[in-house]
Amino acid sequence: MKLDLGCGLRKKAGFLGVDMSSECNADIVHDLRVAPWPFEDASVDEVFCSHFLEHLDGAQRIAFMQELHRVLKNGATATIVTPYWSSVGAVQDPTHQWPPVAEQSFLYFNAQARRDMGMGHYEIRANFDLSFALAMDPKFKGKPEAEQAFAARHFLNVVQELHATLVKRPLD
Repeated sequence: MKLDLGCGLRKKAGFLGVDMSSECNADIVHDLRVAPWPFEDASVDEVFCSHFLEHLDGAQRIAFMQELHRVLKNGATATIVTPYWSSVGAVQDPTHQWPPVAEQSFLYFNAQARRDMGMGHYEIRANFDLSFALAMDPKFKGKPEAEQAFAARHFLNVVQELHATLVKRPLD
């Protein structure tokens, strides 16, 4: 089973859409802030979630990631797309919650990273391998990689989106 969580009006082809609104393209109407989600443990092969996570506050993000871990099969992948923390898109929408999502936000959902940061005592029941890609402003595409990296570190609105890939690992 493949799920598009918080699908809104742009459900990903080949995925079951899940959204709290019955007025969008959802196949399953469910408020993802409410656990448990209507899926069995380890029943989902793949998840796509675009421009949803930033609408959750900190406690809701933790609950979301724990439910995501619960429903994914071991080794299954979730792709989460959010506005990049240093882009106007992260802060312009009054429905976005603080803080903006950054790569480092996901470290709390990797058991080894939590231990390395001295946060092993945090009661977060999720463990994912993590990788990231950045969607750059089109005017930076084609520029040398070093120039892109410098611009991304030093200027606002260079990176538009964060694409996080999470692979479910067993809980430690």
